[in-house]
Amino acid sequence: MSRFEEAKEAYAAIGVDVEEALKKLQQVRISMHCWQGDDVLGFDSDALTGGIATTGNYPGRARNPEELMADIRKAYSLIPGKHKLNLHASYRITDEKVDRDKIEPKHFKAWVDFAKEEGIGLDFNPTFFSHKNVKDNMTLSSPDKAIRDFWIEHGKACRKIANYFGEELGITALDNIWIPDGTKDVPADRIGPRARLKEALDE
Repeated sequence: MSRFEEAKEAYAAIGVDVEEALKKLQQVRISMHCWQGDDVLGFDSDALTGGIATTGNYPGRARNPEELMADIRKAYSLIPGKHKLNLHASYRITDEKVDRDKIEPKHFKAWVDFAKEEGIGLDFNPTFFSHKNVKDNMTLSSPDKAIRDFWIEHGKACRKIANYFGEELGITALDNIWIPDGTKDVPADRIGPRARLKEALDE
């Protein structure tokens, strides 16, 4: 008896139909992070800063969109099923000089074309790090209104891009917000940053 058959019997003993579970799993799209291909560096900055614990310089990392897409394509060829790709805003593909608060769906058209070729969906993340407007590791909770406003506009732009992904691909696109804001030490003011963050997220 194979290990798989043994496992099926063990699961059956507790009421789990393994074959049925595997069929259900085929309908689940797992969102793979694009930044596994280049250690989170992306294409709009030269260094990782603002709450990021990676270096962006591991050997063999993708150095451009073509290499990253080739690596992702290879990974998908080895993974059963059709899944999703989670993009960060810093992975836009454009020759246009545009800051993060001004990004548009057109800056991600190459990724939509890639997703259509691969038969996958896209999820999205605003990129609240590695930027001159991350001050004291704060973005949406910054006490500086100009900093907060910049990141609020970035967040709004990203929601429009995620919506574009969903409309173009016919697959729900999740817009996932991760921010570095916070402090590991006991802050003098615990309420202020939380109140600013709540207000910024509402906006």
